[in-house]
Amino acid sequence: MDTTKIVGEKIKALRQEKNITIEDLAERSGLAIEQIERIENNIDLPSLAPLIKIARVLGVRLGTFLDDQDETGPVVCRKKEASDTISFSNNAIHSRRHMEYHSLSKSKADRHMEPFIIDVQPTEESSDFVLSSHEGEEFIMVMEGVMEISYGKHTYLLEEGDSIYYDSIVPHHVHAYEGKAAKILAVIYTPV
Repeated sequence: MDTTKIVGEKIKALRQEKNITIEDLAERSGLAIEQIERIENNIDLPSLAPLIKIARVLGVRLGTFLDDQDETGPVVCRKKEASDTISFSNNAIHSRRHMEYHSLSKSKADRHMEPFIIDVQPTEESSDFVLSSHEGEEFIMVMEGVMEISYGKHTYLLEEGDSIYYDSIVPHHVHAYEGKAAKILAVIYTPV
């Protein structure tokens, strides 16, 4: 399933359903009109920060862009069910995609957390990363490889089994260390 096209289509449909113009969405989210158009038309893969800002303006959870389910009770995600992925950019200037997200809760309605297993693709060691921020909190645990977390003025190296929990309002960036692939468990909380 190519879920990269679903996100842009859902954003456009929700925006139109709520009678919000692209100009209004841009102004209220702090994003450029061109950026929103490129996301809606599936030209650009967004990073999480702009998606979270768009979700807040539209009054929906981040997960609304990823799922269609309405299960209100407990949701079990079997290993084989986490195979559908969605790709996001890593906010690197010269990179189109860098993270494959496997949602662990896409059938849970009204959730406040977004748990993912994320396959972090190798990037060029000289990649220029742009730090981003959004409301909420994030928890990351490294399952394989080494991750580098830029957080404000600090940089943290996390090895397999290490974890970090931070306020995502502080400018940050998450990427594999020294251009090698990695795998992480990430839980993202964003207030609606």
